[in-house]
Amino acid sequence: MSDDVKQKAQAFREDFAKLKNEVAKVIVGHENIVEGVLTCLFIGGHCLLEGVPGLGKTLLVRTLSEVLDLQFNRIQFTPDLMPADIIGTNIITETDTGQKEFRFQKGPVFAQIILADEINRATPKTQSAMLEAMQEQTVTVAGTRYDLEQPFVVMATQNPIEMEGTYPLPEAQLDRFLVKMNVAFSNLDELQVILDRTTGRETPKVGKVMDGPTILEWRGFIRDVVAAPHIKDYAARMILATHPDSEHATGRVRQYVLYGASPRGAQALLLCGKVRALVDGRYNLSFEDIQTVAHGALRHRMILNFEGEAENMKTDTIIDQIIDELPKEAPAKAEATSG
Repeated sequence: MSDDVKQKAQAFREDFAKLKNEVAKVIVGHENIVEGVLTCLFIGGHCLLEGVPGLGKTLLVRTLSEVLDLQFNRIQFTPDLMPADIIGTNIITETDTGQKEFRFQKGPVFAQIILADEINRATPKTQSAMLEAMQEQTVTVAGTRYDLEQPFVVMATQNPIEMEGTYPLPEAQLDRFLVKMNVAFSNLDELQVILDRTTGRETPKVGKVMDGPTILEWRGFIRDVVAAPHIKDYAARMILATHPDSEHATGRVRQYVLYGASPRGAQALLLCGKVRALVDGRYNLSFEDIQTVAHGALRHRMILNFEGEAENMKTDTIIDQIIDELPKEAPAKAEATSG
């Protein structure tokens, strides 16, 4: 690795730590969640945060928007929210000459950081309005295509789907989230710090520490991180191991999984692994990088079958078995023998 690359990798680690520390002025604990959100930001992927109400999911995204010099919009998803309320619509306006014409009025999706709050409280039709924006970074209305300003990232929150008044996200939309992070309840020490910060006169303040061009520059640098062929092979086999009809599938996958992860899952493994490698001071991926990011990259991309749902099987448990049983090195292929 050249000196220039070493210096740039060190600069990335410093920027990553700077953002993380600034967010930590408001967000107590949840270190892995914060790292996952920042990973999505630097890669250019979308993040889904799941947890019961009151755990700070919305506060985390709002705090991130405050430390970044980017345009921020919050969309509160409700059962009566319509697609036009998200992407915008054509309205009739009157020109200076008195003529009538259609003018496109942009919706709140036209920002750089979108907080899709409680996204699974809207109907599937409204949820699907985000599909084009999340995948293609564009919005199409009445045959006209509008580009979204870069960097663009969606940070969505959702309550567990068994809670009243929620709709499961369509599989196509779930797959567009780079990672899904499960937000757990704070421990005793963290709760005490939260009370100190939120029940006194003084409230934590954060400042802006990064802008859009810097984020876009780091996105290109992250993709240059070296992924050796045997690491790519391991990531590909891990994806195949989530499919019940694959030779790489584990026992739990064959028993409980209906559909496995898509190729987007493999992309998430490599890209998230590259960020972890840089944060860890390396410019190349390791097997451990792939294993560490596997849960966030795959847990929402595996669809359980009836038996898995009935037994309340967790996809994290299935991923644990895949990590334990999948060999790091690909098995040697048997050479064909001549008859």
